[in-house]
Amino acid sequence: MNRNLTLVLIFFIGFASVVSAQPKKKYEAQLKGRERSKELVLGLGTAYYLGEVNPYTHFGSDLKLAASLGYRNNFNYRWSMRIAGSYGNVEAWDKDSKDPWIQNRNLNFRNRFYEGSVLFELNFLNYQIGSNYTISPYLFAGGAIYNMNPEGQYNGFWHSLQPAGTEGQGLEGNDPVYKLTGFSLPLGAGLKWNIAGLLGASVEWGVRKTWTDYFDDISTVYEDPIVLANSRGQLAANLANQALNQENINNTGMQRGDPGRKDLYFFCMASLHVRIDRKGTTCWK
Repeated sequence: MNRNLTLVLIFFIGFASVVSAQPKKKYEAQLKGRERSKELVLGLGTAYYLGEVNPYTHFGSDLKLAASLGYRNNFNYRWSMRIAGSYGNVEAWDKDSKDPWIQNRNLNFRNRFYEGSVLFELNFLNYQIGSNYTISPYLFAGGAIYNMNPEGQYNGFWHSLQPAGTEGQGLEGNDPVYKLTGFSLPLGAGLKWNIAGLLGASVEWGVRKTWTDYFDDISTVYEDPIVLANSRGQLAANLANQALNQENINNTGMQRGDPGRKDLYFFCMASLHVRIDRKGTTCWK
């Protein structure tokens, strides 16, 4: 009898535990669901670069408009993944440098480029648009593919530099022609905050490490101007050497850039976020 009573008590205690656990599991599932959200992100800002024409100064090149459009999937209050397409335009001139050697080189370039990126974000604090978690600094890192087109100005006109092979790329015995598409490693930080309802905003700064030294078309040494003119045309030779001091016209083999330092490009953006996974009439609490 006592044995049967014990089994009955165990059964009812187990049943009560299962029943009482259901609301908790349901609540946890709902809470977990509330942590997930999706956003569209529109950004405007500027881009700049560090390389041979602007070796050290952040925001030191001519600042042009940059823009991005992205989709953010927030896995929870802390972790997110953002897929984005971005446009940048960097421009720099040797004449703006304080270094006399760079000033005398007298080269210039602009590069209008596109980037597709996948970024992973970590919020320092819990954050979600439309919740009580209203502000957080964050870090991001990921991978990106860029497509560029460095151009140089000569006699007031811009010309594509890669086909010109200004350092003799593609000629016998020289380096191959550099690629216009490459991989970069984004890394940066920002601050997110809620505006109202379904809207949020952010500001962020990020660097892109590249594995090219030709973002500005300057890397190694001067090619023989006669060989360059005969193989690529006189315009290529003119684009390659625009030095102010032309006493030594044939500067073949002399330093033109620094191949030991790869170029970096940067984005600085202010963005508007729109939450798209819930309607504005949804109860957020």
